Amino acid sequence: MNQRLKRIRLFIAAIVLLAAAAGLYSCEKYQFLPPAVDPNYEWSLANDIQPIFNAGCVSCHGGTKAPDLREGKSFNALTKGAYITPPGETSGLYSTMIEPDHAPRSSDADKLKVKYWIDQGAKNN
Repeated sequence: MNQRLKRIRLFIAAIVLLAAAAGLYSCEKYQFLPPAVDPNYEWSLANDIQPIFNAGCVSCHGGTKAPDLREGKSFNALTKGAYITPPGETSGLYSTMIEPDHAPRSSDADKLKVKYWIDQGAKNN
């Protein structure tokens, strides 16, 4: 009887271990891909980029903290402060926007729009 009880316990333990291993193996890591933003679209400061500033940046960068990202002032503040020097990936503006300790006030898609706008020459259009 003892031998049979040991075998049953061993069998149950093996099933529990197999179930745990299968459960852990089936977990997949989440992979967050950047949102689909067309880098070839002609990005406009007035229509595409300034609304990003208005929605998430002006609360801090509204005249008291550089750069001043208020409408009508953002382009001059960004060019005088050398924030928008291509390529976009290493520009001051984009680099600051993606810093982990910078207030996350814009989406990943918005950050890509800013990067692509800078890559296209950061026109005041």
